[in-house]
Amino acid sequence: MRNLGDLSPYEARDPAGFVESMRRLKERSGLTYRELEVKAARNGDMLARSTLADVLGRTNLPRPDVLAAFVRACGDGERVGVWQDARERIASGAVEPTPVEAEPGSGAEELTSSEPLPSSRSRPIRTAVLVAVCVVPLLGLGLWWLLPDGDDGGSGDERAAALSGWVTIRPARTPEFCLTDGRDRAGAYANAVAVQLPCAQATVPRTYLEPAGENLYRIQWHHPQEGKGCLTVMNTGPVKGMLEPRDDCAQGTLFQLQPVGDGFRFRVVSSGRCVGVADAKEGAEASERRCGDSADQRFLVRRD
Repeated sequence: MRNLGDLSPYEARDPAGFVESMRRLKERSGLTYRELEVKAARNGDMLARSTLADVLGRTNLPRPDVLAAFVRACGDGERVGVWQDARERIASGAVEPTPVEAEPGSGAEELTSSEPLPSSRSRPIRTAVLVAVCVVPLLGLGLWWLLPDGDDGGSGDERAAALSGWVTIRPARTPEFCLTDGRDRAGAYANAVAVQLPCAQATVPRTYLEPAGENLYRIQWHHPQEGKGCLTVMNTGPVKGMLEPRDDCAQGTLFQLQPVGDGFRFRVVSSGRCVGVADAKEGAEASERRCGDSADQRFLVRRD
């Protein structure tokens, strides 16, 4: 790891300069986009390499969460606050433009005024946000499968990569249902397990698809009272094979998303088996089983 401490984000005077500082940080880290994505996942962050490539190829300020994940992945985690502060100063217009030397009375000294920059400076950012607001729902409705294969020479599944983040998971056989928390129908276990329920009843917990390596993902559940948990296949007990949200996400089950028709199959990396839903009834439990082509193992994953 090269020395990162002498790279100051405060040197940037505008969004383009700030992104240039980020590019220099990536260069000094010596890491590829793919390696940064993996490191971010190990830190508990989400930083898809396609997202990062887009951020570093533009001249707009990155989102604060993307910036924090990027800085940590580059190995400069102790200075995340510094980078965030520098970003905020530029976003708020508190950074003065680069001074221009001029003779007194020439009028050029007005360029060094500490007044905020004209409001037109923020228009590209607002435009980008508007475009994102319009485009992301379209992606969620099904345009995501048109993405090209791979980036920076990789062979990862772009269909799955485009779905990283907040999602809903619906069994393809019963798309009116969503995968959410419930109880096993036998009443043999006191804790929550993954079941299918009408989507109108499944507003909590929210589901987050967390990348954890080359086409590997964890399924996070975020509950307003219970907090965050990651779905974990139970190896023993009365609900063996079912999926329970566990607090220790580092030990959460890793899933490989395999495209199947218009959906995906969730393959459990540790066992080589796949997730399926017991039957088409409301409250049916999800559990691992031998992988096959049956509809009960196919899921529709869409951005939330």
